[in-house]
Amino acid sequence: MFIEINNLKKSFGSDSNRVEVLRGVDFSIEKGDICVLLGPSGSGKSTLLNIIGGIDDADAGYISIGGERMAFSESFLTELVERNDIVDVVSGYVRLSKKSGSNMFGLCPFHSEKTPSFSVSPDKQIYHCFGCGKGGGVINFIMEIENLGFRDAVEFLARRAGMQMPEEENDKESQKRARMLALNKDAAHFFYEQLYSPAGRPGLEYMQGRRIGRAAATNFGLGFAPDTWDSLRNAMKAKGYTDFELFDAGLVRKGKSGGFYDTFRSRLMFPVIDVRSNVIGFSGRIIGDGEPKYMNSPETLVFNKSRNLFALNLAKKSKSGYIILSEGNIDVVSLHQAGFDSAVASLGTSLTPEQARLISRYKSEVIIAYDNDGAGIKAAQRAIGILEKLDLKVKVLRMSGAKDPDEFIKLKGADAFRNLLEGSEDQVDYRLHAVTAKYDLSADEQKVEFLKEATELVARLPGAVERQVYAMRVASLSGVAADAVTAEVERRRKRLLSGARRANAREQSRPERQTQPVEKEFRYENPGSAVAEEGVIRLLYLEPELANMPELPPPERFSAPVLGRIYSAILDRLRRGDSVSAATLGDSLSGDEVSLLVSILQKPELLSQGERTMRDYINKINNEAELAAGSSDLRALAKKLREKKGYEG
Repeated sequence: MFIEINNLKKSFGSDSNRVEVLRGVDFSIEKGDICVLLGPSGSGKSTLLNIIGGIDDADAGYISIGGERMAFSESFLTELVERNDIVDVVSGYVRLSKKSGSNMFGLCPFHSEKTPSFSVSPDKQIYHCFGCGKGGGVINFIMEIENLGFRDAVEFLARRAGMQMPEEENDKESQKRARMLALNKDAAHFFYEQLYSPAGRPGLEYMQGRRIGRAAATNFGLGFAPDTWDSLRNAMKAKGYTDFELFDAGLVRKGKSGGFYDTFRSRLMFPVIDVRSNVIGFSGRIIGDGEPKYMNSPETLVFNKSRNLFALNLAKKSKSGYIILSEGNIDVVSLHQAGFDSAVASLGTSLTPEQARLISRYKSEVIIAYDNDGAGIKAAQRAIGILEKLDLKVKVLRMSGAKDPDEFIKLKGADAFRNLLEGSEDQVDYRLHAVTAKYDLSADEQKVEFLKEATELVARLPGAVERQVYAMRVASLSGVAADAVTAEVERRRKRLLSGARRANAREQSRPERQTQPVEKEFRYENPGSAVAEEGVIRLLYLEPELANMPELPPPERFSAPVLGRIYSAILDRLRRGDSVSAATLGDSLSGDEVSLLVSILQKPELLSQGERTMRDYINKINNEAELAAGSSDLRALAKKLREKKGYEG
């Protein structure tokens, strides 16, 4: 991590006239360090650096962490949160319906689950998942769900609420992101222009061979990367971009001799456009022989292939009630060209949980249209397992006489594909068909193996009626009595449920599990002290006037560094007279730290005797700190004695 301080005035010694302005001073700190920036009396600016003191004018400059500036005013953030009700914002991504008291519940968008454990509190304006531990305010939610930094999440919500962003300068992270998006857009224009130039003839011929018309090419912004080493590089440098900007965007690579050359050459180019209409990366299909067949942009500041889907920017606008999930970009273009405008494709990878959650924001049904080969069937099976965990209705196409949707449409036409969609199989039918195809049911030994696998599949279905229907289907396929198959299904289901309960009981009964945070990123070395530290944080958040208690310990006395950081951030805001909320703390805490804070707030606390309870917590922290210091002294003494004994011996 890196902290940059600009234009802050620092006094030297007792002579107040000796003032020097700090510009571009860098301080390297390690992850986990507790840092506080001290300003003049009563004007502490931020929870950043404990080494610097005597700042005369804390408002004269700005502070950036990792290049991202945290400089929004209290009034701006408060208004932003007030105008972006968390229930309204979350409802744009999660179907909230189940109520528990005043809270709304839905399926968590951050992990796969079938039973809703994602809670949104309209009163507290926070969210919390009791399954994965994610939590925070409305800003943190947008940071997580949209994969944005703090500043960009604030801008996202400001646009949503029709608010003007404050004037800002030197916001390095945001500037770099905007610059990379502009570069990608210019590169997309370059590739598009090349397609219709003499250099793009191979690309046009390939498109004609695949029957991709100009209207479809324009709709997707298709282009061509010439078979040269530096065409794109030269064109972008002429627009003012540097080699290092091109390299960071994945558009050029470094040569062995130290120079740079174009990443994409002799490829039909597919811009990857996110749901906010930004060009975030590229996928290139090679023209002619060569490997790899498809090449994607590397991971960059704006592009993560596991969190994006090709053509979702178009498919999300479709009036159809489902998403068609295909394997390749060409399949997607052919499907849209034929009128099936809800088709998307993963970007050179099998479907990821993040991509599945992205789909679930826009549609509740998915039709898998993967290639009709062994790899496609295996990929479909895996995709079913991911999608069904999100409570999505899943169907699967089984294409005969064609290996993929593109070939099927070319051979049989759009109407035949539409009939195929209408007759698509439920995912259970598809998986049962796949199991049946593995066995010769005329042989008794294979019939027994079929029944084992098929009843295990049916036993995992959540609904009793669904299990009964498919148990009868299995019985019919195998020629075994329906009662016998149903009994075997229920026997296997009881065993599955019993095993799940035992595993959960073992996990919950572990002593450390009861005191450790759900967030796996954090571990408490001293759970006894950490419980009290959580209590101090909880009381400060719920009873801000307790921040005036003189007995409050310094953050470094906390045994858990993460709790020390949360405590310091809350105390800093309260002592400045600012309000405290999960949203406003997002400028000084990481997303994981805000999630931990929200999980701490979910625990009960006795507020009727706040000061007394706070003193009890403080005494516990102080006692544990003294014990830890004493243990450290004893260990040091024992080490010295061992060393002395070894020396004398």
